[in-house]
Amino acid sequence: MSPVLCKAWADACGSAEPSTILIPAGKFLCGKTDLKGPCKSPQIQIQVLGTVTAPNDVAGESWFLFDNVNNLNINGNGVFDGQGPAIWKTVKSVAVDAMHACMQTLRFNYVTNALIEGITSKDSKNFHFIVIGGKNLTFSHITITAAGDSPNTDGIHMGRAAQISILDSNIGTGDDCISVGDGISDLTVTNVTCGPGHGIAIGSLGMYPNESPVKGIHVKNCTLTNTLNGLRIKSWPDREVCDASDIHFDDIIMNNVSFPIIVDQDYCPWNTCKNTGPSKVSLSDISFTNIVGTSGTPEIVHLNCSSLHPCQNVQLSNIDVKSTSGPATSVCCNVKPTISGSIPPGC
Repeated sequence: MSPVLCKAWADACGSAEPSTILIPAGKFLCGKTDLKGPCKSPQIQIQVLGTVTAPNDVAGESWFLFDNVNNLNINGNGVFDGQGPAIWKTVKSVAVDAMHACMQTLRFNYVTNALIEGITSKDSKNFHFIVIGGKNLTFSHITITAAGDSPNTDGIHMGRAAQISILDSNIGTGDDCISVGDGISDLTVTNVTCGPGHGIAIGSLGMYPNESPVKGIHVKNCTLTNTLNGLRIKSWPDREVCDASDIHFDDIIMNNVSFPIIVDQDYCPWNTCKNTGPSKVSLSDISFTNIVGTSGTPEIVHLNCSSLHPCQNVQLSNIDVKSTSGPATSVCCNVKPTISGSIPPGC
């Protein structure tokens, strides 16, 4: 299908009129597909009604790449099936670099003014959706599904982009439901369900030189069920400088979330940290408000901030998450949060 789709894209992109590409009902095998601009057409719509199935190839950054496109609309009730189970067991047994080399399902590079609506991403080999360097993208009524133990299958990952909205969507996968990299500003996440997965995460930050700030993150009216983590901000110890601010989590329901609220500035997966100095990432103007539900562990709030840059202006308000395994507690290190309403004792 890939050559046919690329030909249709070339025709649509070169048209002076708004254009529509239809993927009809049915099942179609499609190889790696790069759909690039800039385009002459003032708007391109891709209507997905069928199931598009990925090859079993492991290598390659992305399965579908949209690059340098303005005014893009992808909609329909169709499915992108990444065929992840064919390689997940292999990926779990190889090096971390090989894990990240697997194909992401849909990648948006420098895409502006886009609406992605109604479609499903199933069993991605790697990230389901990734946004890099774009502006004004909306994901609405999206379904993302993969096994809870599928490796590195983040639902929607983004970096160095602005004005991103994720609305009214259902995400269940093996890694972060939503992950926010450096350089993200003005992100709105509303009415999203997450689970299984690793929750909603900002970071990890401070791993690479010249990271851009994160600011203006608003997560509201979301429900997390049977996830490892709930709401998490993470940065690497003793690496690079970055800052994140104006981050707000409001009206969140948690059902059996293992670690509901986390700030971890000693984040170090895969035993890769050689240095033990504090994180150089600055965190400020952060709030957790009206967080309710249940957790399978006692530690409901875990704020482990950097000793070099203690967290500033952190607010905890009405944190009512019950532990099913003992009295609920909170832990705060290198931070003096402002507390209102009830929260578990310890901070």
